[in-house]
Amino acid sequence: MKNIASLIAALVFTSFLAGSPAARGQGAFSGKVAETMDAGGYTYVLVDTGTNKIWAAAPQFPVKKGDAVAVPDAMPMTGFHSQTLNRDFDVVYFAGSIPVNGTNPGALTLPPGHPAIGGAAGELPPNHPPMTSATVSSKMDFSGIKPASGGKTVAGIYADSARLAGKAITVRGKVVKYNPGIMGKNWLHLQDGTGSIGSNDLLVTSADAAKPGDTVLVEGTVAVNRDFGAGYKYRVLLEAAKVTVE
Repeated sequence: MKNIASLIAALVFTSFLAGSPAARGQGAFSGKVAETMDAGGYTYVLVDTGTNKIWAAAPQFPVKKGDAVAVPDAMPMTGFHSQTLNRDFDVVYFAGSIPVNGTNPGALTLPPGHPAIGGAAGELPPNHPPMTSATVSSKMDFSGIKPASGGKTVAGIYADSARLAGKAITVRGKVVKYNPGIMGKNWLHLQDGTGSIGSNDLLVTSADAAKPGDTVLVEGTVAVNRDFGAGYKYRVLLEAAKVTVE
């Protein structure tokens, strides 16, 4: 009986959350700040909408109790545990920035080449680290890049992505953009001079590091139509890749 009662309670709570605009991930919610705290580079605000109270968070920004805030269409994280606060939240909505009293002091500016992210103000996955990135000039010379022995070109991977999905391949190219430590991975953009807009830049995720301008040999698994959430959607990429700087 106790287990049945717990299940019913959980279902009721889930239905309640699903009924709120924020929980559906549709539209924004707003209200007065009932509670706020800073931790781990984020500001948490408990928003009193007039009908319920909802936790939201964004990269650290100035706000105080009583301020009016408007949370954009944000990403919900249920059962979220904050290590820095040593606190559990039933649900927290993570956004790129949260306007306060009609202004947006924490507006998010993405570095060049950062993977596109969704949401009205740019949503970030929870625990997204402070963003730093490096990129190189668009005039980079790819004339000396030779295809890997038995490998593929960037354009070839795009052209044959359906057949290659799930298979391990090798590609050589130059790192044109590099974003370290996002969602526990390093994100490299690779070009080899092949392809055109939409098929000339290959995303690679890896535990290995490199820097823009490096010529690298990459061995990884082809993934297609990958959605990491919060707008991180990719037609083609190489995952869990081994990156060797040559």
